[in-house]
Amino acid sequence: MRRVMKEVVDGFLGSLQELIPTSILGPLLLPGLRQSVRDLHLPPPEAGLDELNQGRTPAHQAIAFDEFFFWELGLALKKRGVALEEGIAFQVTHRYTKQLARLLPFELTGAQRRVLSEIKEDMMAPHPMHRLVQGDVGSGKTLVALMAALVAVENGYQVAIMAPTEILAEQHWHTVHRFCSELGIETVLITAGMKGKAKTEALAHVAAGSAQIVIGTHAVIQDKVEFARLGLGVIDEQHRFGVLQRGILRKKGANPDILVMTATPIPRTLAMTLFGDLSLSVIDELPPGRMPVETRIAFESRRPQVYATIRDEVRQGRQAYVIYPLVEETEKSELKAASQMAEHLSRDVFPDLRIGLLHGRMAPDEKETVMGSFKARKVDILVSTTVIEVGIDVPNATVMVIEHAERFGLSQLHQLRGRVGRGSARSHCILLTTGKLSEDGQRRLKVMESTSDGFRIAEVDLEIRGPGDFLGIRQSGMPDFRVANILRDGSILEQARQAAFGLLEQDPELSAAGHAPLREELLRRWGQRLELAMIG
Repeated sequence: MRRVMKEVVDGFLGSLQELIPTSILGPLLLPGLRQSVRDLHLPPPEAGLDELNQGRTPAHQAIAFDEFFFWELGLALKKRGVALEEGIAFQVTHRYTKQLARLLPFELTGAQRRVLSEIKEDMMAPHPMHRLVQGDVGSGKTLVALMAALVAVENGYQVAIMAPTEILAEQHWHTVHRFCSELGIETVLITAGMKGKAKTEALAHVAAGSAQIVIGTHAVIQDKVEFARLGLGVIDEQHRFGVLQRGILRKKGANPDILVMTATPIPRTLAMTLFGDLSLSVIDELPPGRMPVETRIAFESRRPQVYATIRDEVRQGRQAYVIYPLVEETEKSELKAASQMAEHLSRDVFPDLRIGLLHGRMAPDEKETVMGSFKARKVDILVSTTVIEVGIDVPNATVMVIEHAERFGLSQLHQLRGRVGRGSARSHCILLTTGKLSEDGQRRLKVMESTSDGFRIAEVDLEIRGPGDFLGIRQSGMPDFRVANILRDGSILEQARQAAFGLLEQDPELSAAGHAPLREELLRRWGQRLELAMIG
């Protein structure tokens, strides 16, 4: 094997092209491509075995840099393409935004104000905005999006707000409609479930331009929906929508601004890899009056005390969630199914309390009814599967018990916990577990107990699961790197990004002498994936 390896390396090394300029590699003290490939296949005697096995030698770092550099160069070009396109230069007149600020029962947080000014700056620029706003559960992203929407409306443009589920779209609509009706702005809700006359009317309003803010599921980007003058598209929970949907939404107007929001905290390295063509804003502050949620792990033996906590909160006029991983019991599974549990709780544990049940197999209107009665306080305890994970807002709910907590992923636990602590009362999240925990399971629950910082949680989640699973492969759009590893090589990614963006600042078209090979290699590696035909 060694002899074959040596022959191959000696035979082919000479034909490897050094593509990345030494002016970039030199200051970073990274070897060139030939040297790196030689050292990886035929390590010099002084190379440490541990470093080789962990992929931490200078040769590994140089190849990782190479992979990151071309990917970031592609993203930088894509971003420049957006920057060079003609967009809408909005004027900020404060006609509606000032009024909305007066209507709000609270002040915006410093973080909300900072992010809002970043958005306004983008909107005033003459090319399309592409910005990603990350904010933990409950940090007030919807309000920031509404303020941005009002800027577009002040300029006579329409706004489309797209959410991944009907429940979430309807919730956004209620929030937005409540304020907009006082400002005299017409809002319309469009979902896949709409039929007949209601749908025809809604579509007519959008086409005529009288519907100024249009909210809905991906029904908003279907062919039938024609906008009179779309100026801003807002996409909520970006990870549920691929890049494709962003593209379709843009085609609904003449290069509208795009604002993408997510409550899934994405560690910085991952955001740079995935959304490198977007500018990034982070709302890293919770609104005043929000109490941190007290989280603790409880083993099965403490179930009576857990029930006592629920009863105590309900006695004080509050409400509780009990969350289950599955809907129906399978024979082998020791999981208590949500529907059986609801029955058991109302018959044996809390016969005097009102118990509701919510799960994914219910029809949408059934779900709405149950959620409605929980919001209206006609239900004390809501037993539910993870359908409540995203975007349900009941400030009076102060306890969440998560059964078999070890079976949930970290980001899911974090999203679920975000459903309590939405009012000013102290809230509790109890992670119930049988105690038979794997090492990862234990680590997940411990992190939940020790911090409520979404970014810290996301980082641990990423370490445990790896990037592919963290994002869900189907949607992830993760590039396939052979040597580079975004967890291990975060600092190299940062350097590669700076180098790639810096190079394009000096040579926007990659047309300078010596840069043609970079351009060809970029097209070969990522041209199709990043739709980079424009630099062909």
